[in-house]
Amino acid sequence: MHDDRLLAVEPEENSMIPGTILLIVAGRPQYRARVEAGPAGSRTVQRIGLAAALLLLGACSTLLPGADYPRVESVALARPETTRLGAEAAAGSAEHEGRSGFHILTAGVDGFLTRVQLIEAAEKSLDLQYFIFHGDETGRLITDALVRAADRGVRIRVLVDDGATVAGDEQLLALDAHPQIEIRVFNPFDYRGQNRLLRSLDFLLNISRLDYRMHNKLLVADNAVALIGGRNIGNQYFQMDPESQFADDDVVSVGPVAARLSATFDAFWNSGLAIPARALARPESHRGELSEHRSHGRRRAEMQPLASPGVDYVALLATGEPLAGLRSGRLPLVWAPAEVIFDSPDKKHVGSGQRAGRLMERSVAATASRVERELLMVTPYLIPARDELALLLALRARGVTVRILTNSLQGAPEASAQSGYMHYRIPLLEAGVELHEARSLLGNVRGSGQTVRISSFDHYALHAKLFIFDRRQVFLGSMNFDERSRHLNTEIGVIIDSPELAELTVRRFEAMVRPENAYTVRLRPRDGEINSRRPRLEWDTVEGGRAVVYDREPARSLKQRLEVGFLTLLPLEPEL
Repeated sequence: MHDDRLLAVEPEENSMIPGTILLIVAGRPQYRARVEAGPAGSRTVQRIGLAAALLLLGACSTLLPGADYPRVESVALARPETTRLGAEAAAGSAEHEGRSGFHILTAGVDGFLTRVQLIEAAEKSLDLQYFIFHGDETGRLITDALVRAADRGVRIRVLVDDGATVAGDEQLLALDAHPQIEIRVFNPFDYRGQNRLLRSLDFLLNISRLDYRMHNKLLVADNAVALIGGRNIGNQYFQMDPESQFADDDVVSVGPVAARLSATFDAFWNSGLAIPARALARPESHRGELSEHRSHGRRRAEMQPLASPGVDYVALLATGEPLAGLRSGRLPLVWAPAEVIFDSPDKKHVGSGQRAGRLMERSVAATASRVERELLMVTPYLIPARDELALLLALRARGVTVRILTNSLQGAPEASAQSGYMHYRIPLLEAGVELHEARSLLGNVRGSGQTVRISSFDHYALHAKLFIFDRRQVFLGSMNFDERSRHLNTEIGVIIDSPELAELTVRRFEAMVRPENAYTVRLRPRDGEINSRRPRLEWDTVEGGRAVVYDREPARSLKQRLEVGFLTLLPLEPEL
């Protein structure tokens, strides 16, 4: 935390406004805003501005900017088999009794490469849907690839959420000036500038609308090959940023499942919450930026390698891998039945019973409730709703093994989410749930998705969302096991019926919960109080080849421990 910031924390995906702080407003701590203090002399002015905004909360607006802008509905490519990707997918599915093919990408670099390579391979259509689309090095390379695809005639639709954008991300909107590209923004803010204080005030004044976000992550090429999982677009999500690496997964999905995923994109694209970018900014303001994207793309071969220790992303792009291996069969696809599950675009009305629609957590819960032997979970945020906690306890009551991997305080991306999780450790452990917390500094990188060099920076954190049911089925998607994913974010995922994929995912789970990579959290009665109702926790791990037991929660600093401890006292769970 820098001295010229007032109570700021670093940006993270689970926050509505990047780098949020919690404000206790009229007894409702779920209101959040970020205060970028700047020079010390401006702090008083900013505090006064915040106070004035809070007084105006009672008069807040819920109108959606650009809602009356004319829009044309569109749908996915009707005949994907007329493209090379589509023909290959159709042939593969026909050889495997109409099933879909899958390949899980665990390495961050592979997630980046496959996105660019799918964009380069597309012939007729590209659909992209993301919660975060940063304008950093990897984000720029992906947008450059989109411009090249559009220049060769590919129709491109990009739907991006507006909840966690930061300065520089607006470069994506420049693509809307291209006649082959249309950008839409899900539930946009009224304020379109980059002043963080004004953006925070906009959030506060429109809390009931702007707290609802689209958390989906999806890319579909030619309605034939889809990439779905938990990764956003940005350096940290591809594990190339020394200051922050998020371990995650994508699953390459071909065959019938791709068309079903495209249908979910169409539902969001044509919803009333998806506002055309040109309704929010003048198209002529982006024409110069579009020209810059073209020239940047032409210079790509001469660019310096991206600033990722041990990985030259630009050089790797030239190899064509891993997509070339998947298309040739050198990297095998697993062919299996699968169910696409997703929330309706107007999930908040579906959840309240005002409208009919889909709620994907019901499908995940139903599948989990049928588990007979073992449930494995990987989730960066573990803040179960009451019925979700009841489900886990019920599984344990009938003898089902439940093992969970989540983030440790030491590597926690967001303090408030970690504070919510801390309330559930003791009841879960008392029920016999096996609980592991990923370390920020890994003892080895097996299963981590990144190189030894990048891991040495000690900024590793989980971002993957995986469930493994009885080693027969695997869920991958965007849904965290928390209240925000349950109520305030739309989500998407797939449940794949494949013991082979399940076993591969189990191996990764086992690698990540090894003592050198994670803390195993255990209950220990207080000394001399064997019958105490208030057991304490211990964290078992291995450091330097030696077993270590911590009786105090490992943290980066006393400041971090105190911050999270304070947040545990507040009723934040509806926002976490």
